Amino acid sequence: MSKRKLDIFTKGFFKENPTFVLLLGMCPTLATTTSAINGLSMGLATLFVLVLSNIVISAIAPVVPDKVHIPVYIVVIATFVTIFIPLIVVNCIVLGRAEAFASKNGIVDSALDGLGIGFGFTMALTVLGMVREILGSGSVFGWKFISGDGLLVFIMAPGAFIALGYLMVLFNKIAKKN
Repeated sequence: MSKRKLDIFTKGFFKENPTFVLLLGMCPTLATTTSAINGLSMGLATLFVLVLSNIVISAIAPVVPDKVHIPVYIVVIATFVTIFIPLIVVNCIVLGRAEAFASKNGIVDSALDGLGIGFGFTMALTVLGMVREILGSGSVFGWKFISGDGLLVFIMAPGAFIALGYLMVLFNKIAKKN
């Protein structure tokens, strides 16, 4: 894989991470990460939709008139989103990548972008879900390793904001070192 293709793929992990850097998809980030498995599931479903919609949009972009490109992209994305209706809340990520990258680049590069952004989103949701699940119930991926009750706040909405805030600080400190 060339350096350029590797850069396209890996930018979604740190440089353009949708959750920790671009702050896209906050609804699913905060709502679905009550556990690691929920975060992983939403992330993988989003990855699937990102890759397929990026490929299709990259292929049709040259023939779609400028006046209707957003509605056409929304129809393409909506077609893929129907596999898992809760993905409707991540349309900002998918449409953002379609407009910013897939519509201006080739099919292979767009697929790599979708994979990278999708893996970055999956990683962010899974880590956030793990933190919330560990602190909130003393388990991870359903495996209970701390007896007793955790801090209920981390399973609820305020805990999502608290955990996300601390993870964003940590992520950005690590990213600046690299």
